[in-house]
Amino acid sequence: MTTEFDLGRLLSERGAERYELHTRYLNHQLPRMLHTIGFDKVYERAEGAYFWDADGDDYLDMLAGFGVMGLGRHHPVVRKALHDVLDASLADLTRFDCQPLPGLLAEKLLAHSPHLDRVFFGNSGTEAVETALKFARFVTGKPRVLYCDHAFHGLTTGSLSVNGESGFRDGFAPLLPDTAVPLGDLDALARELTKGDVAALIVEPIQGKGVHEAPPGYLRAAQELLHQHKALLIADEVQTGLGRTGDFYAYQHEDGVEPDLVCLAKALSGGYVPVGATLGKDWIFKKVYSSMDRVLVHSASFGSNAQAMAAGLAVLSVMENEQIVANARATGELLKSRIAALTDKYELLADVRGRGLMIGIEFGRPNSLKLRGRWTMLQAARKGLFAQMVVVPLLRRHRILTQVSGDHLEVIKLIPPLIIGEREVDRFVDAFTDVMDDAHSGGGLMWDFGKTLIKQAVANR
Repeated sequence: MTTEFDLGRLLSERGAERYELHTRYLNHQLPRMLHTIGFDKVYERAEGAYFWDADGDDYLDMLAGFGVMGLGRHHPVVRKALHDVLDASLADLTRFDCQPLPGLLAEKLLAHSPHLDRVFFGNSGTEAVETALKFARFVTGKPRVLYCDHAFHGLTTGSLSVNGESGFRDGFAPLLPDTAVPLGDLDALARELTKGDVAALIVEPIQGKGVHEAPPGYLRAAQELLHQHKALLIADEVQTGLGRTGDFYAYQHEDGVEPDLVCLAKALSGGYVPVGATLGKDWIFKKVYSSMDRVLVHSASFGSNAQAMAAGLAVLSVMENEQIVANARATGELLKSRIAALTDKYELLADVRGRGLMIGIEFGRPNSLKLRGRWTMLQAARKGLFAQMVVVPLLRRHRILTQVSGDHLEVIKLIPPLIIGEREVDRFVDAFTDVMDDAHSGGGLMWDFGKTLIKQAVANR
């Protein structure tokens, strides 16, 4: 006898408890934070680049679940693939056979990076990074991994070792042997390599924290230096890969760059199933898996599961058939140019940067005396409060979801679904213009909220 489980009924009966449940059983600071900044919304449904609340009001998603929803939410092709794979009743995860879906997905991924040969499938971006770190240290026989200042590569112990933000690392030592070098500083890289103990440099072609791009020529020159010292180049494309920056991989914006290992995750399953992938050269995989005794020396219980593989194949099919990469490039150029055109109009707007649909909007110290005094007041309390002052009215007044790009950063990061078009660009630019008008007019709305943020920042010290 089977017992019926009614998910719809459960959500209907207890969905209204969502914030209370989080407070009681999960991270209790999340609902507290959301309430403080007015982000404690109740979204009823989602599709594409939009959410809807119980009143039927739509919200434009410029965050894409931190980049997971590359195709937007509930893409019909990916949904159908998941229904199909469940209906197929495959003999999945026997662990002692070879299913076709992982091989087919690996083949498709590798077609976009022909200098790479093999794939390991895990369950997240941080797992993809952990795999790359393990493989690099093993095949080189060296312990130390270099990373760049302000990098973000994950939060498990290995990936945390190459995380450039002290706020994430504090209290979790000891970590792996590691050293940070400035992004773009080849001299600093060369100095570390001459010590002879470096296994690899791991780098985001465009850093997620702050949206900082590697300078032109840096990746190729770094690759040459690393190889001269028998060390590897690891490209972390967890957020930048799969079309986000207007090329399939962000490292492909620079000719001649061929990383030894590439880390993928986030958008690979269309946001449905946790999945990660580490792509690498043949010799690396053959050295790690050097004999039958070592067949499970690196593995993952849920790695290569049928649902994740089917979703990944569907995502790559949609990307090809709907020209997702080209759209990200064209729409990103339009969005970036429209925002950049506002820098002469608004003295608080310091810089607009990025590639494709990964755009950073940075705010800076204004020139006028009145605004400078207010800016200084915010900075004295906590750097990053002005960016939060922009993010909040974008949601509360214009129903657009964005994020501050990192702790203590006056940068907003836009990483919307790659399916957005001119309509969404118009909506964002109009809303952003309205918010900036308010910030520069001396009106009370934004700056009054700034006082609330200052009180909160001081209370948390």
